[in-house]
Amino acid sequence: MLRSELVQKLTDENPHLRPQDLEKVVDVILDEITEALESGARVELRGFGAFSVRKRDSRTGRNPRTGETVQVEEKYVPFFKAGKELRARLNDGVDPEDR
Repeated sequence: MLRSELVQKLTDENPHLRPQDLEKVVDVILDEITEALESGARVELRGFGAFSVRKRDSRTGRNPRTGETVQVEEKYVPFFKAGKELRARLNDGVDPEDR
């Protein structure tokens, strides 16, 4: 789902609100999550999941085009762990072959 599709769905479900206002709401939510992660905080949305930041250590990698070994610097990456309710909704009565 794209951001614009999310805004459209919110607009459809809340016709009394302007699409521009709903777009601002989505932007504020995403900005707040991003700022919290930048400061090292964990963001937990009960029933949905938790966002956190994990450190990837430096390592020796390989350039796939040339085969040359390169040093990959350490970096921080976002991590999402799905909540119990989200996992249950995704797995209840779903045949894995239907996905």
